[in-house]
Amino acid sequence: MNRIAGAPISWGVCEVPGWGHQLSPARVLAEMQEAGLAATELGPDGFLPADPAEQAAVLDRHALHAIGGFTPLLLHVASHDPAPDVATVLAGYAATGSDVLVLSAVTGLDGYDARPELDADGWRTLLGNLDRLAALAAAQGVTAVLHPHVGTMVENPADVQRVLDGSSIALCLDTGHLLIGGTDPAELTRQAPERIAHTHVKDVDLAMARKVQSGRLTYTEAVRAGMYRPVGHGDVDFAAIVEHLRGRDYDGWYVLEQDTILTEEPRGAGPVADVHTSVAALRKILGG
Repeated sequence: MNRIAGAPISWGVCEVPGWGHQLSPARVLAEMQEAGLAATELGPDGFLPADPAEQAAVLDRHALHAIGGFTPLLLHVASHDPAPDVATVLAGYAATGSDVLVLSAVTGLDGYDARPELDADGWRTLLGNLDRLAALAAAQGVTAVLHPHVGTMVENPADVQRVLDGSSIALCLDTGHLLIGGTDPAELTRQAPERIAHTHVKDVDLAMARKVQSGRLTYTEAVRAGMYRPVGHGDVDFAAIVEHLRGRDYDGWYVLEQDTILTEEPRGAGPVADVHTSVAALRKILGG
């Protein structure tokens, strides 16, 4: 079965204000279909129609299965309850057949270039919310995963370990954000393959990632400069990752999700050229 999917961020479509030029859904979805992707994450609010039935119809016209998608939420503030927002998202999942809720523990600031440090109370709130939201999703047949992400409250190796130790939620293995945040995604997959239920496939220029780690570049500056590379053209060990996942009978999606920033409507092939390169490389790895 084709388990290679896409995400609109590979075409520069992002929830961050001022991220860059936003391509139309018609172009993005047609190019996903052209690249042979079987499914897509839903993208940020406003990318697809708000009505779930209309979302399903749009995706059906492009022969794309709906996975669910990236849901950034404030999870560490005791006075804020994220459950109503999750309930609203889940209410739309049934119409599209979506079954993966990708949670991200945002800071409350715009963008991903800075983050505060969490105290013990903040961690207790965050971990409790993760388990609560995972149970809420499971009751509706949806798998919730926590997405470690640069510029969020779960970014670095200590953060990831705290989630593994302090909650039961599954992880989204985002190979790029983990590597940029300081976690070797292949080693994490070796150590905890049973906790991984969803995979975001990104290759990364490690030298540029280290500039983000050291503060010489912001995350946004590095994305704009091409930190994310097509699969096989960066420093992520995808062969090891796939081997470790297969050892635990992983049957989830491999979502090509290579963040990019556009300044204008591409005149040539645009982002889909890198998607084609990545699809070919990933198929070869999965086939091996």
